[in-house]
Amino acid sequence: MDHAVGNNHGHVQHGVALLSDSVRNKGTAFTSKERREYGLEGLLPPSVDSLDRQTERVMKHLDAKPNDLERYIYLIGLLDRNETLFYHTLMFDPARFMPIVYDPTVADACLAFGHIYRRARGMYITRDMKGRIGEVLRNWPERDVRFICVSTGGRILGLGDIGANGMGIPIGKLQLYTACAAVPPACLLPVLFDVGTTNAALRADPLYLGLREPPPSENELDELVEEFVQAVQQVFPNCCIHFEDWKGTDAIRLLSRYASKVLCYNDDIQGTASVVLAGLTTALQIIDAKLTDQRVLFLGAGSAGIGIANLVVAAMQMQGLSQQEARSRISLFDVDGLLEPSRKDLSESQHVYAHNAAPSKDLVTTIETFKPTVLIGVSTKGGAFNQQVVEAMSRLNERPIIFAISNPTDKAECSAEQAYAWSNGKALFAAGVQFPDVTINGRTLHPGQANNFYIFPAIGLATYAARPRRITDECFIVAAEATAEQVGPELRAKGMLFPSQADILATEVTTASRVAEFMFDKGLAQVDRPRDIRAWIEGQLYRPQY
Repeated sequence: MDHAVGNNHGHVQHGVALLSDSVRNKGTAFTSKERREYGLEGLLPPSVDSLDRQTERVMKHLDAKPNDLERYIYLIGLLDRNETLFYHTLMFDPARFMPIVYDPTVADACLAFGHIYRRARGMYITRDMKGRIGEVLRNWPERDVRFICVSTGGRILGLGDIGANGMGIPIGKLQLYTACAAVPPACLLPVLFDVGTTNAALRADPLYLGLREPPPSENELDELVEEFVQAVQQVFPNCCIHFEDWKGTDAIRLLSRYASKVLCYNDDIQGTASVVLAGLTTALQIIDAKLTDQRVLFLGAGSAGIGIANLVVAAMQMQGLSQQEARSRISLFDVDGLLEPSRKDLSESQHVYAHNAAPSKDLVTTIETFKPTVLIGVSTKGGAFNQQVVEAMSRLNERPIIFAISNPTDKAECSAEQAYAWSNGKALFAAGVQFPDVTINGRTLHPGQANNFYIFPAIGLATYAARPRRITDECFIVAAEATAEQVGPELRAKGMLFPSQADILATEVTTASRVAEFMFDKGLAQVDRPRDIRAWIEGQLYRPQY
């Protein structure tokens, strides 16, 4: 059926109803013939625009906005009116728009979510739906849902528990599946799993849209999640569950429970780990060093830190170390100091990294004792990598590898300018947000952005195409290697540890092709292996055109 007229149920739409359908609306791009045929004459100005001309108009609107939050609000409004034009705009200049529809602007959007709310996108699952979650999921109009991005809003970026305001994250994440890797938007479903919030200020805000009650016990939460996971298997049998921004202990527990049982992954744990491993791989290629020779110190021992540590251990094991040898090369330091055996507050997943060492609450002392080659910040503690920390790393290493992953910007452990200045330009640096270029000693350095958008859309595209039974940690190691391989010598010379964002789609398709190939090799895929995997994947890409 024609793009313009068929809706989900095959009815022919006319007139205002067609203009109100964001998926099929072309706005001023409807031709004269289409306007006559579908009862649109007189409902639109007479000029017929091309998609490019419409995009030009959108750009002028965006340029006139005073800040990125207003641009975010405008773009979400555009998505409500015309999905094709929205994605055409994003994919026209992804490097410009990713920071607006996602991090860091989405943090502001989430904080203001109840105040800037226009219309529902996705689904809200609440505690009082217990026993009926499957029935509720059937209210979604699309039957072939391939990805659900689900969050409780329990640990959003560096913002903490913001409850139902966290819905901005699943919406933004799934938009990047399409904008970065051309996964068709119709198969994506954002879900906010509203179990209440610990945030008393939000519960008191009259414009807050979520449940005004504290979260349930762990047991009750686990029962709700179990019902949700099983309901997804029934209602959307080809669906991958992407867990996003759950409280750290919940995130680790639920991933270990479901990773081997259903098609799922946790982006905060596995996606973050994969993108850090990609940056680390590039940094080690620049200095011609082996991963198995590195000593890695983390500031932050939550789900992201543990997830990165576990994936680095798995990668070291693939390169010949035993699990014990690999773990001995990794140490973690959190708000209560170094993880070591005398600590009585460690979780099971933290305990494996508590090596014999004297207790320490001083990061510089720990650096001098442990002698790390790599320092990774996942603490959400802005400025934690101060001058003494960076100088200590620089004394120990000719080229210290320093990653300040926490975001948004004010949560970064240090800025690119600080890392380069305090290391006299020696640091190989990446952050979770994009810092501007820095000129030092006559050289202009371009800091890397260790952002998951290099990884999870590619994993999503490989999963969309190959339909694997499961997504394993090895898939994320392959994605990291494929990402690192795309950083050419000229980018490395500028200090870049990740591919350029300007051609993100080609980068993601390359990574997705490698991951899909691995899925076929390991017997994970549930479709027949094509002769040319890349061409086969390219044939399935969403293209925003009328």
